[in-house]
Amino acid sequence: MRRDIEAKVSVVGAGYVGLTTAACLAHLGHRVCCADVDVAKVERLNQGKPGIVEEGLSELIQEGLASGRLSFVLGAANAVAASQFVFLCVPTPRRDDGSADVSALEDVAAEISSHLEPGCVVVNKSTVPVGSTLLVERCLGRQDVVVVSNPEFLREGSAVHDCLHPDRVVVGADDQRAAASVGALFAGTGAPLIVTDAATAETIKYASNAFLAMKLSFVNSVSNLCEAVGADVRDVLLGMGYDHRIGFEYLRPGPGWGGSCLPKDTRALVYLASEAGYDFALLREAIASNDSQLQSVVAKVRAAAGGQLAGTTVAAWGLTFKARTDDRRESPAVEVIRCLVSEGAMIRAFDPTVAGVVPDLPGEVELATDAYQACKGSTVLVVLTEWDEFRWLDFAQVRESMASPNVVDARNLLDPAALRRLGFNYKGMGRQ
Repeated sequence: MRRDIEAKVSVVGAGYVGLTTAACLAHLGHRVCCADVDVAKVERLNQGKPGIVEEGLSELIQEGLASGRLSFVLGAANAVAASQFVFLCVPTPRRDDGSADVSALEDVAAEISSHLEPGCVVVNKSTVPVGSTLLVERCLGRQDVVVVSNPEFLREGSAVHDCLHPDRVVVGADDQRAAASVGALFAGTGAPLIVTDAATAETIKYASNAFLAMKLSFVNSVSNLCEAVGADVRDVLLGMGYDHRIGFEYLRPGPGWGGSCLPKDTRALVYLASEAGYDFALLREAIASNDSQLQSVVAKVRAAAGGQLAGTTVAAWGLTFKARTDDRRESPAVEVIRCLVSEGAMIRAFDPTVAGVVPDLPGEVELATDAYQACKGSTVLVVLTEWDEFRWLDFAQVRESMASPNVVDARNLLDPAALRRLGFNYKGMGRQ
């Protein structure tokens, strides 16, 4: 997977996208300098410690440091000198109106402008509104520098695999030669290269995430339908998934979609459409469906508790928005817990990636040291994240520790027949 030609690359931002991009580009044979504004983070990264849960990332960072192809510095200006390519991987959080806040992108572009080498290619990898490539060009104010769009399609928990084995590499710019040169950085992956204009590349990113979000909302609606008509959602989705036009990916019902991408990007696309005079009603309904899916999980817990949550102890397994990551941004698990607390439930939660104080949880939530402790004295156990280790616990011990053996499996992770044999009252998503 190594390239014959070694490029000098800078990555601005050592978050989830930037860190993965830097480590993978170094693995592909390039010399990469990654910058961040957090002193402690830079020091930790130079010790080979990523600070986030992401399979294979720690090993790639240590490999890059050992080979000398990867380094970490404080401040963007210190990273970009003499670089042929500069990747911008800064956060673009959602504003209250759904639009993306690109102020960090503007600030970084202004900061690095005077430090760029003539002929450098600036690569916008942050998820940004259509037209942001032109925005970066204006902020740089350099006629001798080219800006291209190269959206990321990384799944948290599988980011390293997705970066090294992408379905496609998308690059957009008016300067097609510069766009092709960025695509060549990823030649070692063997992925198809799509070279287009910047606006199209930016739209591909938003449209892809919007479609995945709508697919998840559709599956959750099918799950609710299965409960209403007495069908088994597992077999329904099995029958659907073998249709190659549909496929199995994202055909998994749950408490709703979350994370750093889908909630932000769907709302941003609705906002962009509205600004352009188009009412993206289908996507708006997917967002509304996702919000209602959270409430359906709360309703199942309430029903399992006997119709009243006030004073009820609920054990919650999982806090991250999905397994194999420690990311709790826009996590449906956290949102369900907030709703339960607002109705007076007492929550004892466990997640294998969480220890100590969790600022995004209500203060009333107690953090357990393990899954068994979370269940002690509880009336309902709700499974909110599909951590595989939850499958293999001693459920006889779980049953013994609970005040009442009620399970709401919002991820369809557990075996209902096995639990019922142990005396549990089991309720899943779209299954009897």
